[in-house]
Amino acid sequence: MFLGIEIGGTKLQFGVGLGDGSEFVAFERRDVDIPRGGAGIREQIRTVGRELVARHGVLRVGYGFGGPVLGAQGIVQTSHQVSGWDNFPLVEWTQTELGIPTTLGNDCDVACLAEACFGAGRDAKSVFYITVGTGIGGGLVFDRRIHATSRPASAEIGHLRPGLDADRPTRTIESRSAGPGIALATRATLEGLIAQEEVSKDLNDLMQRCQGQIHFLTTKSIGEAAQAGNQLAREEYVAATLVLGWGISQVITIVAPEVVVVGGGVSLVGEEIFFAPLRSAVQKYVFPPLAKSFRLVPAALGESVVVHGALALASLANED
Repeated sequence: MFLGIEIGGTKLQFGVGLGDGSEFVAFERRDVDIPRGGAGIREQIRTVGRELVARHGVLRVGYGFGGPVLGAQGIVQTSHQVSGWDNFPLVEWTQTELGIPTTLGNDCDVACLAEACFGAGRDAKSVFYITVGTGIGGGLVFDRRIHATSRPASAEIGHLRPGLDADRPTRTIESRSAGPGIALATRATLEGLIAQEEVSKDLNDLMQRCQGQIHFLTTKSIGEAAQAGNQLAREEYVAATLVLGWGISQVITIVAPEVVVVGGGVSLVGEEIFFAPLRSAVQKYVFPPLAKSFRLVPAALGESVVVHGALALASLANED
């Protein structure tokens, strides 16, 4: 048995299993107490991890960490959500506290590994994975091995800068196509229409969804409006997927993956609102000889994808 642990900005998930995509033998979830920082999370791992290791005879731990890591060195570089993780030797700490070998990966990388091994890319040799939520992360797997685990970062599509005028680190695909970027752009559109006194049914619909307070308009409510037929909301999704599609096309042109898997909360609005315009954007920008060489598909493994990937990481490391 192996233990997979997902460390996120708001949640901590533990899964015990064989690392082959089968159902978990045991699963635990804890909320992250952000004020307690990394030390609080490590205390939770110590308590829950020891109990699971003892109860199930766990041979190895695999991590999916929500932030940049130096996987080959077993070091967390930092967390953008929770303090107390800068240059932290998580593998060494875990091996001391739990007493078993440990392997570390970035959460998007191990999610990609799970989708490549057991999910939407299981029949492919090369898989590129993207999660679109509060941020945009990426992972790249060849022959069921994560690419560039010895490098500071890899496959970070969200941090590509769309165009030569994107001359600041903050002007990224993520800033326009992730959930907060969609909400920010939609609010700006509404403010412009109101200033020009261009009132419409769709504008009124969106204003009602935020009780007339534009700054309260959320990506979730915009997505619900788009699904209900609101054309203003749909246009904002088209604009966001155009930028993301441009980024995906650059990755395809350079890496030529067989399967592109897209997950995350923003993608859950479905085929018509998200995936159809995204595929159209990718086809618009991709290198023509590669235009029919890949599949772009929704993620298959849901909210437990990182835990499945962490288990697979542990299982593969155990084979080496």
